[in-house]
Amino acid sequence: MTSYALSWGNQRLTMGPRTLVMGVVNVTPDSFSDGGRFWDLDDAIAQGLRLMDDGADIIDIGGESTRPFSDPVPVEEELRRVIPVIEALSQRGAVPISIDTTKSEVARQALAAGASMINDVSALRVDPAMTEVAVRHDVPVILMHMLGTPKTMQVDPDYDDVVAEVCAFLRRAVDQAVRSGMDAGRLIVDPGIGFGKSFDHNLQLMGRLDALHALGCPVLVGSSRKAFIRHLLKSSDDSDIRADLPIVATGTQATVAAAALQGVHIVRVHDVAETRATLKIIDAIRNAAADSPKNTRGVE
Repeated sequence: MTSYALSWGNQRLTMGPRTLVMGVVNVTPDSFSDGGRFWDLDDAIAQGLRLMDDGADIIDIGGESTRPFSDPVPVEEELRRVIPVIEALSQRGAVPISIDTTKSEVARQALAAGASMINDVSALRVDPAMTEVAVRHDVPVILMHMLGTPKTMQVDPDYDDVVAEVCAFLRRAVDQAVRSGMDAGRLIVDPGIGFGKSFDHNLQLMGRLDALHALGCPVLVGSSRKAFIRHLLKSSDDSDIRADLPIVATGTQATVAAAALQGVHIVRVHDVAETRATLKIIDAIRNAAADSPKNTRGVE
C-alpha cells in the first residue's frame, strides 16, 4: 500500500504501515451514535482525554449533527459548543485535533483555538470561504463524498455505479481544491459511508475501498456504528437497534478490519481502544503478507 507522511506546524502523521485511528467527540444533543452523552462541556472534554489515553492519533470534534434528516446549526451555537472543548484538549495533549464542520467561520476560530485539521463533510461545497481558510492556515483537509445535504441525503439515493461515481466526485473535489491553492499533500479523501447511500451502496463501497487509492491521497473511512451495520445485525422484528449496543461495536470492528485490509489509512471511530486492538492484529497480518515472498510456481 502507499504510505504518506503529513507534516505541518508541529504536527506529523505517518500513514501506511500502521492504520491511524481518529476518535470522535460529538458535542451535540442529537447525534445518532451517542445520543448526546457528551453534550455537557466537562463530559466532552473528559471523552476527548479518554480517547487520547486510549491511543487516538487524531481527535475529531463536531458541534453539528450530520445524521440523516438533521437540520443545520447556527454558526454562533456551533462555536459555543466546540471552541471550549478544542481549547481544553489542545492544552492537555499533543494529539492533532480536527474540526468537523462545513462553516468557514467555525473552522477559522477552531484553528485559532488549537485545532490543526479541517474535516468538511461537504468537500468544501457548502461554504466557498472554507477553501480560503484552509489555504491561509495550510492545514490538512478531509474531503468527503455526500449526496445532497444531511437533510436530504437519504431520500432515495441513486447511483449507476456507486464506487465509480464516488471516486469521480472525490477526484473533482481534489482537483478543485488544488486549483484553489491548496497543497495536494494536505488532502485526505473520505467516501462518506452512510452519507447519501443505501445499505447496499455502503456494502459495495466497503468492499471496494481499494479503488480510492487511485486518487493519490490518504483515505479515511468512517463506518463506526452506521445504520448499515445496525441493519445487518438487528432481528427481523426490529425497526432499528441502538447505536451504542455491544453488538454494534462488534460489527464496527468488522468494518474496521475490512478497511484496514484494503489499505485505508485512517479509520474514524467512537471506540478507540477496541479499534487499536483490532488494528494491531490486522496491520500485522497485512504487513506480513506484503513482506512475504511471492510464490509464482503455483501448486504442483
